[in-house]
Amino acid sequence: MPVPLIVLIGPTASGKSRLAVDLALVLGGEVVSADAFAVYRGMDIGTAKPTTGERRGVPHHVIDMIEPQDRSDGARWLGWADTAIAAIHGAGRPVIIAGGTPLYVRFLLEGMSAGAPRDETVRRELDARYDAIGPAAFHAEVAAVDPAYAQERHPNDRRRLVRALEVHRLTGRPYSGFHTTAGGNDPRWAPLVLGLSWPREVLYERINRRTRMMLAGGLVDEVWALRDRLSPEARQAVGYKELIDHLDGRCTLAEAETAIATASRHLAKHQMTFYRRFAGVRWLDGADAGLLGMATTLARDHLATTGE
Repeated sequence: MPVPLIVLIGPTASGKSRLAVDLALVLGGEVVSADAFAVYRGMDIGTAKPTTGERRGVPHHVIDMIEPQDRSDGARWLGWADTAIAAIHGAGRPVIIAGGTPLYVRFLLEGMSAGAPRDETVRRELDARYDAIGPAAFHAEVAAVDPAYAQERHPNDRRRLVRALEVHRLTGRPYSGFHTTAGGNDPRWAPLVLGLSWPREVLYERINRRTRMMLAGGLVDEVWALRDRLSPEARQAVGYKELIDHLDGRCTLAEAETAIATASRHLAKHQMTFYRRFAGVRWLDGADAGLLGMATTLARDHLATTGE
């Protein structure tokens, strides 16, 4: 029988981590993180990784897996997630996925293809073009051949944009077409996908407040300690690249704070654009006082009907 999954999605700062813990406590479940940057040890404040106190005794999986200088990607994360799900389900406990990276959630739910070819010569040529024409123009070139992928990427996400054009140059196909199967659910899972939604202005204020709290909580010191050990992937995390600019003297701390909040708002917009393409999402009001009760009812009904 397929394994039941309770999958929580929503934009950054929408409350997924807290709801995941609340549900786990009510259902007796465990949490699997679907956050691309929570896998790195030491990247705690900037990734909003739940603290020991915030976890309230609930086991969390696929966090603190590797050192910040190591490289990770969707395929590596998917392997960790598969292992964690098997262990949790094998222990007879509900599996709750807290999805911070939309593409990883899609990999989990739909599966992942074998990937696209690589060519170092083409990549070097495209790297040089990125420098020559600048991030905005290069992003526009990606958007012209792969609008779905470009919509998910910031113009400063050099590595992934170069990769997208590399794949298109080599295959004539959009990079996004290599990411998943034909769109059907992976038959191993029986997912219930719950989405948290907020009015845009309320979500943006939550993002601004969280940015201030991260800085007050020691994010600058965290980035200072990690800056020389961050892999190219880890350096792309919102909060880290902006504070590296500050530490390198390219902007003031106040300018970095503004840049972090702005990048977080852009991330939230991109996440919601991606999530709206998911089928069968049950969207819940993140501000509703009865949120936990509604999520619990839906989760229990799903577990009951899928044999958990």
